Amino acid sequence: MLRAELDRLLAQTQLSVSDAQRQQLVHFVELLAKWNQAYNLTSVRDPLQMVGRHILDSLVVAPYLASAQCQRIIDVGTGPGLPGVPLAILYPEKEFVLLDSLGKRIRFLNEVKRQLGLNNITPLQSRVEAHQAADGYHAVLSRAFANLQDMVDWCQHLPAAEGRFLAMKGAAVEEEIAALADFVRVTAVHALELPEQACARYLVELVKTTAA
Repeated sequence: MLRAELDRLLAQTQLSVSDAQRQQLVHFVELLAKWNQAYNLTSVRDPLQMVGRHILDSLVVAPYLASAQCQRIIDVGTGPGLPGVPLAILYPEKEFVLLDSLGKRIRFLNEVKRQLGLNNITPLQSRVEAHQAADGYHAVLSRAFANLQDMVDWCQHLPAAEGRFLAMKGAAVEEEIAALADFVRVTAVHALELPEQACARYLVELVKTTAA
């Protein structure tokens, strides 16, 4: 049933997802639903709803990570691995750090890594302000993490010199953009097409212009 729902929704996108990757995505939903009973990882309880509201919502940003120059990605405030785990399944050649401050989420993600064989993810328990990366990241990604100004304030030390911020946002995106400090610049706002979801979704791309 989960696989049929995933196939149905993916058919409404331009995404190329192999049979093995689809099986991994279904397994991830099964693990999320199982662990959610005890760990309260997401407010979405129905596994079928998780396919659309979590898996597809994560995968729709995949085209913006496709560049060969985008290899090191950090998902800040990853929660139960969203969008990092679905994207890591889709891009096994890229490295994903999944960062969250809560130990129960990191324990869950370590189990996901083990069961799905995702050697390209590194679950990491830390506050984002305390995390240091020697070479920085090509993409600093967030979904339901914070408003744009807080995100760039807390994460300004994370992008590599050529890196960028990628923030998944809802309908109030223009208000958040207007409130941004001048040490970042918005380079693009992409409307995300999410199958059968009524809520507006956007991906905001930002780069640093000067040191804060």
